[in-house]
Amino acid sequence: MLGVLIGACALFGLAIGSFLNVVIYRVPRNESIVSPRSKCPTCGAAIKDRDNIPVLSWLLLRGRCRSCHSPISPRYLYVELAGAALFAGAAARMGFRWDLPAFLILFAGLLALAVIDLEHLTLPKKIVYPTLATVAGLLVLAAAKTNGWHDLLVAVICSVAWFVVFFIMNFASPRVLGFGDVRLALVLGLGLGWLGWRYVVLGFFAANLIGAVVGVTLIVMKKMTRDQPIPYGVFLALGTALAVFSGPEVTSWFAQIH
Repeated sequence: MLGVLIGACALFGLAIGSFLNVVIYRVPRNESIVSPRSKCPTCGAAIKDRDNIPVLSWLLLRGRCRSCHSPISPRYLYVELAGAALFAGAAARMGFRWDLPAFLILFAGLLALAVIDLEHLTLPKKIVYPTLATVAGLLVLAAAKTNGWHDLLVAVICSVAWFVVFFIMNFASPRVLGFGDVRLALVLGLGLGWLGWRYVVLGFFAANLIGAVVGVTLIVMKKMTRDQPIPYGVFLALGTALAVFSGPEVTSWFAQIH
């Protein structure tokens, strides 16, 4: 039965990834994500239903518009595959649990935010706040179904604590840490806090470690300068995913050495 859940979540992740591509393109441009229907950014031709099948359509069209043959960014393919992988991974890690929907929404929001931050160096509150509200609502439902009110309390405390820490960091050095990261801290603290405070620490440590390694590597390769802003939201998303997927093993090992 777990295999069925993983497969269903993978297919659902593909569909959500296709929708997230719309969100990623339109939200930074202050466009509606509801209408009009998707179109080629080069020739303006509306995307037909047969050309809107996740992954398959991009491959069959060989990454080009059917009408004008202009290249279609492989980002569309990568986001759909990432959505499938994240959703399948969440299902494999959590199984048939009431909090699984909350983490599917969390990963969907983080995927969209990470790509937008990578491309535009911004974390739109139009995505952050709906993600926060939806994750919070689903965790309340999970707490009600499992009597996990203590877990919910820890999640709220971690969310507020991480927000305060990031707020102070932003106040001390707004050029290093933008306020979009402060808003995002509420979401990450809530999701990881539900799993336990150690997950919050692990997520924060992993995000900064990944960011430091990538940053130093790019500076050494002269692909960026020390003063160049970095998409910190990308590393926060990666750290959060790493904490969710590897958290049980890492936190158990950490507890044993103490």
